[in-house]
Amino acid sequence: MRGKLLTQNSMVHNLTAINSNLMTSLQLSSPSLLQSVARFLAKKSSSDEVYSELAMQHYRTPVNIGTLDDDDEHVGSGLVGAPACGDVMRLQIKVGDDGKISEAKFKTFGCGAAIASSSYATSLLQGKSLEEASQIKNTDISDKLGLPPVKLHCSVLAEDAIKQAIDDYKRKRGNKIQVSRSS
Repeated sequence: MRGKLLTQNSMVHNLTAINSNLMTSLQLSSPSLLQSVARFLAKKSSSDEVYSELAMQHYRTPVNIGTLDDDDEHVGSGLVGAPACGDVMRLQIKVGDDGKISEAKFKTFGCGAAIASSSYATSLLQGKSLEEASQIKNTDISDKLGLPPVKLHCSVLAEDAIKQAIDDYKRKRGNKIQVSRSS
């Protein structure tokens, strides 16, 4: 079982490797900020958190990254954040004429678990009706990804973003009043 689980330490290592240019820029522009980031990463890597292969897959190669046109009446957007950890998640859905979600996109600024939760949530939404999508719970996301208890809030953000996106879509569509005129 241990072979299928990756530690947060390896996730932090990958994140550090990906962001090496950023770290170099920080070192040149703000050594004190670089020290703060290094202390944060060291503290995070010493924890016992583990992530499943699926969580790591959605973190390393997330799907459905991007944005949809907010002005499109078929698009609903949800923007949520967690003040305690600083994660911010924007999730958007596009609903087709058949009433099913034809596209879902996200942009997340946060930890690997938040990115994985966003990516997995958007993959769950594809092809679902609004009713089906509204039934997605954070536990559907966290259980499938195998998130550690201290990262469950990331799946809660994803659930909240889905609900906000659905509400935004319904609000936009509710403002469209169709008037039939008789001759």
